[in-house]
Amino acid sequence: MKSKEQHESKLKKMNPVKLIKGSKKHFSEKKYVEKLLKYARKIGIKISYYSLLLFYTFKSPSTPKSAKLTIAGALGYLILPIDLIPDALPAVGFTDDAAVIISALYQVISSIDDTMKLQAHNRMQKLFGQDYDTEEIEDKFKPE
Repeated sequence: MKSKEQHESKLKKMNPVKLIKGSKKHFSEKKYVEKLLKYARKIGIKISYYSLLLFYTFKSPSTPKSAKLTIAGALGYLILPIDLIPDALPAVGFTDDAAVIISALYQVISSIDDTMKLQAHNRMQKLFGQDYDTEEIEDKFKPE
């Protein structure tokens, strides 16, 4: 029971913006792709899609540098081997990663266009196949 209480306490104290800033130096495209391929099913459709959306936004030449720094920090945190909440913990292991990804997504929302959404959507279809259900993805982040 203590473990659950400790994790809930850590979640309440977590500052996604601070975590993003602290992880910028750890981002690499190769590490991100490797982690996503390895953990996509555990992370879930929503966070996998949102992280891909950030990834393709990062790669776009039209994305402002400040948005790219935010994205690099979020994706860097996702691939860090050490997390606030260890990824190996069932049910709660990726909650900190999810919070960072969602926070970054809303910070750079104005940089996301339909091409990026379509790229993320197509990659998700390859990763999840018939299990890819877009129901839990917010409509504003889906391709038209």
